[in-house]
Amino acid sequence: MSELHKFIFDGLPVRGMLVRLTGAWQEILKRREAGGGYPPEVLQLLGEMTAAGALMQSSISFDGALVLQIFGDGPVKLAVAEVQPDLSLRATATVTGEVLPGATLSRLVNVNNQGRCAITLDPKDKLTGRQPYQGVVPLFGDQHEKIENLAEVLEHYMLQSEQLDTRLILAADGNVAAGLLIQRLPVKGEGNLESQRDRDADEDQIGRNEDYKRIAMLAGTLKREELLTLDADTILHRLFWEEKLTRFVPTTPSFACSCSQERVSSMLRSLGTAEVEGIIAEQGRIDVGCEFCGAQYGFDPVDAAQIFTSPAGQLPPAPTVQ
Repeated sequence: MSELHKFIFDGLPVRGMLVRLTGAWQEILKRREAGGGYPPEVLQLLGEMTAAGALMQSSISFDGALVLQIFGDGPVKLAVAEVQPDLSLRATATVTGEVLPGATLSRLVNVNNQGRCAITLDPKDKLTGRQPYQGVVPLFGDQHEKIENLAEVLEHYMLQSEQLDTRLILAADGNVAAGLLIQRLPVKGEGNLESQRDRDADEDQIGRNEDYKRIAMLAGTLKREELLTLDADTILHRLFWEEKLTRFVPTTPSFACSCSQERVSSMLRSLGTAEVEGIIAEQGRIDVGCEFCGAQYGFDPVDAAQIFTSPAGQLPPAPTVQ
């Protein structure tokens, strides 16, 4: 069973999360089998993104979807992981070129330093005309050196957008997608010069930073094989047996796809009558496949016409869904 565990370090401004996606991750891969599956290198990248998305969604108080995207100029044109507030998730990747054995992040997405990572927060009940929040970070460092580790990209994003020091460990294979997140939490008065002028406050802040660094260093000793094969209890004991932890009831991520007749109909409606009629005239019908779950939505000429003639708020009869 897929599980996400939250915990805090007693008396320290540090928290952690550990996710192990098993059934949810295998369901994502199962949906791709008809298309031949993903190369191992793409599978690893997409699994790490899915685990990271679950950790990031759980680390914020946000009622909406968190969408993590990687795109660029390599054979992987786009990889997407989407996680809802209830930890239902889905993921997909578009591969258009040859993936060389052992290809790293730069060879998959960032061949000519055109790769980007985008994190989008899309509220459930956003106002009309309100755009989702999106942060975009490059897949290269300050000196334009290429970054080969997705976790490093996301650590940089969290520091820039949330001002939170973060240590992230990710791993994925054909059975498990997993991740460990450690974050230093802000404390009251931090960043306030008036509250930190006296020597005691400075020393206290230094001590808190050292606490985070120590725990982050311990997290960094976790090996990929351990993250993929050991259960949560074993991992946390192996890393933090000298620390006092408070653990919370684990939650259960699951695969779910939000595609629907209504969404596909709305997409076709946005194309306009002329575009839809042109496709019907050329192909005789419109077939739309969901990249995430593989569901197929078929619209014959009557179905397509009813998209534009049905009263507002009323759906046309259900098209063919496989």
